[in-house]
Amino acid sequence: MRYIFCPMCGTKLIEKEIGDEGNIPFCSSCQRPWWDAFTTSIICAVINEQQEVALIRQGYVSSNAYICVAGIMQMQESAEETVKREVKEELGLDVKELQYIKSYPYQKKEMLMLGFCAKVKKAEFHLSKEVDQAQWFAFDEALSYMKEGSIAWQLVKKVIENEK
Repeated sequence: MRYIFCPMCGTKLIEKEIGDEGNIPFCSSCQRPWWDAFTTSIICAVINEQQEVALIRQGYVSSNAYICVAGIMQMQESAEETVKREVKEELGLDVKELQYIKSYPYQKKEMLMLGFCAKVKKAEFHLSKEVDQAQWFAFDEALSYMKEGSIAWQLVKKVIENEK
């Protein structure tokens, strides 16, 4: 989100050069710069001991492609806590091991997605109402069910490469 008005006092912002950051929206009343804001979220490839990845389908995201578990970080949570909460909420599984993989800027939705690999013990899914379907896919077939080049696809590809 790019600020036009100061969120504190409502004054229309001006452009002001701030060090080597370049021109930044600036409140002349509060004497404060307002950098562009984005939502921080997590995305995770959930894998099990049988070299399978859990992929989900959510109708409001895509009707034909599988995706990874993802979610918005809450103010009181670390990224790691968010991964554990989202995996539990969406799949009903407990994360046993967690590894940070990479960050992914998602400009279309003004998000920064922090990518993780979440290891779980294979079990039956207990889906949240926001997940239409979930399925375990063998590493060698998972990518073919995803939108090629998407952030989820990139993450799963990287995790599979790391695990082999």
